[in-house]
Amino acid sequence: MSLLSTRQQWGSVAKFFHWITALIILGNGIFGLCMDLAANPMQKITWLALHKSFGLTVLALFLLRVIWRAFDKRPAEDPAPRWQQWAAHAVHLGLYVLIALIPLSGWWLNSVAGKPLQFFKQFNLPAIAAANPELKDQAHSVHEYLFWLLVLLLVAHVGGALKHHLFERDNTLRRMLPFRRVRDDAPTQGDRS
Repeated sequence: MSLLSTRQQWGSVAKFFHWITALIILGNGIFGLCMDLAANPMQKITWLALHKSFGLTVLALFLLRVIWRAFDKRPAEDPAPRWQQWAAHAVHLGLYVLIALIPLSGWWLNSVAGKPLQFFKQFNLPAIAAANPELKDQAHSVHEYLFWLLVLLLVAHVGGALKHHLFERDNTLRRMLPFRRVRDDAPTQGDRS
C-alpha cells in the first residue's frame, strides 16, 4: 500500500490520520461524558487532564492532516448524484471545522477558568484567553454543543459511507479502510445518474 493517495484510493498516511483521529475523538468524547463518574475529586482531576491532553492530540493531528492534504492527491470521487456529492462535501467541511473548533473551545474553556493546561504532564501550553470565571459556564456550553454537533455530522458521515458500501456497492468506504483494496467491478459513472 502506498503512503500517498492515488486516483483509486487513499494512501496509508491519509488513512492513518483519518482512523487515529476518529478513534481518539470517539474515546475522548465518551471519556468526557463519563467525567462525572469519577470516584473522587482527585480522580476527576486526573481524568480531566487526560481529556485535555487527548483533545490537544486531536488538534495536533488535525494540523498535520491539513498539511498532508495540501501535498497529497485526492482520489477521484465515486459516481453519485450531484446533491449527494454536495452533501458529502458539506459534511466533510463541517467535520474538519468541528475537529479544530472542539479542542480550541476546550482550550478556551480551560483558559477562562484560569487553569494550567498541560500536555500529558510534559509541558504547559499558554492560555488563549484571559481568566474570566464569568465566562466559564458559557465556554463549557459551547464546547459541549460543538461536540453534539460533531456527533450529528459523524452519524451522517458514517451513514453515508455505509449506504455507499452496502447499497451502492461502490468503493467510497473501501478506499478508506485499512488494508483493503478497491473493487475493480464497482459501479462506474455511467452506472448511476
